Amino acid sequence: MTPRCNIACFFCHNEDDIPPPLTRADRSRQPRARVYQAGDFLTVIASMMAAGLKRVYFTGGEPLNSPVARDVLTALPPSGLDSSYTLITNGTQVRTHQEWLTQTPLDKIKVSLHYFSDESLRAIAGTHIGIGTVLDGIAASQEMFERVELNCLLLKQNTHEVQSILEFALNRRMPVQFIELVPTDFNDGRADTAVSAEGIIGHLRTLTQDEHIEVTGVGQGRRIFRVDGVEIDVIHRDLGRHHVGQCGTCPVRAKCVEGFWALRVDHAGGIQPCLLRGDLRLDVKDLVKESGRLASAVAGHISQFTEGTL
Repeated sequence: MTPRCNIACFFCHNEDDIPPPLTRADRSRQPRARVYQAGDFLTVIASMMAAGLKRVYFTGGEPLNSPVARDVLTALPPSGLDSSYTLITNGTQVRTHQEWLTQTPLDKIKVSLHYFSDESLRAIAGTHIGIGTVLDGIAASQEMFERVELNCLLLKQNTHEVQSILEFALNRRMPVQFIELVPTDFNDGRADTAVSAEGIIGHLRTLTQDEHIEVTGVGQGRRIFRVDGVEIDVIHRDLGRHHVGQCGTCPVRAKCVEGFWALRVDHAGGIQPCLLRGDLRLDVKDLVKESGRLASAVAGHISQFTEGTL
């Protein structure tokens, strides 16, 4: 939706665009300018769903920072039985936009909760916004939608709070995903902040014996627990990733963050199948008025990617 954000988490990669922390440090480093208007986003979504796409995730930056967020999210066609719309947000602006968010057909809100105190929020996100604002955003989300989930990146800055975040999720019966930090060019300087998932896995095993592993088709392998009926996912690098043809000769495969599982549509009219390979980004802004050609062009690009011929 937008590369802009009201906070600046140090690990933000912004999917091959300039992330907020870099722009904050050097104002000459700006992300791509927005090209798409609300109607363009809606055309792309409708075209891709008509061609078989099932799940749509609205991300950023912070998607609620986008000037077209309201016009897009309130105009989405209702999702079908086998499709869904998910808003992924830092939670700080949910209460502000609650009135119109209730008018959207969103199926789910997923809130990033990498912190559980003002101190860890400031250390990770470089903001003076208080943790109370984030937690209130989660409460507002639960007031609007039946399905609210959390995700938490495992870091040295929040190690002492991870179990509290888990308890918070379980008490409110919210699924939560714990994710290991994978070093990329965007966060190489902070690679020493990464924490292994073994600690949270060990703790979850004291709470439940309901555990299984899912690998195929999900991009990055995940370990899934159920605690009193609440699903807890752990994204664990040792479980491998879902690679396809283009990945076989990829020069940055060793740094692969999540494998292949999604298409990334950006605000500047690009679509790409890989987080780390901006050279594989397909510019489709001139096709957005021709939905048939758009879907065909994207399908051809993905076929070449999966076959390794890009």
